[in-house]
Formats: sequence, structure tokens, C-alpha cells
Amino acid sequence: MAIPTSSSTVSASPDDRLTDSHQPDVTEGAPAPSADPPPTRPQPPDDGDCCGQGCVPCIFDLYDEAMGRYREELAAWKQRHPGPSAD
Repeated sequence: MAIPTSSSTVSASPDDRLTDSHQPDVTEGAPAPSADPPPTRPQPPDDGDCCGQGCVPCIFDLYDEAMGRYREELAAWKQRHPGPSAD
């Protein structure tokens, strides 16, 4: 069975079919896309935030744990986005 063809039919390669609006906007060394922003550094507690009662965990212990998570998340983010430092 023959497939009908038309003189108006134009074959295009997959690259030709992409328009500017469909091509990813990628620039080497460009900032990270907003869908994957760098992690946010936790705010350190003020000295007055500690009650001095020897709480376990102390607010400063919680901050140290948050900083550890931040460092891990930042290292992973930097692997995904090599280039200038975000911190």
C-alpha cells in the first residue's frame, strides 16, 4: 500500500522542529535555575536565646546540627552547580 505524499509536506530533522521557545536556555557558568536554589544558611541564635539551664539539646546544639545539614546540602548543591561559589 502506498502512502500518499504531498508536495507541501516538508520533512524536518528533530533539531529543526524545535523553536526558540522549546530550546532550553542554558548558558555555561550561568546562575542556577530558580527550581534548585542554593540552601539557606541557618541563623545563629543570639547569646540571650540560651536560658543557661543546661537543656539537652541546647539551642546552640540545634544550631550546630542545622549547620551540619546546611554544609552537606551546600556540598551537594555545588556538585549539581559547578562554578562560582554561592556562599
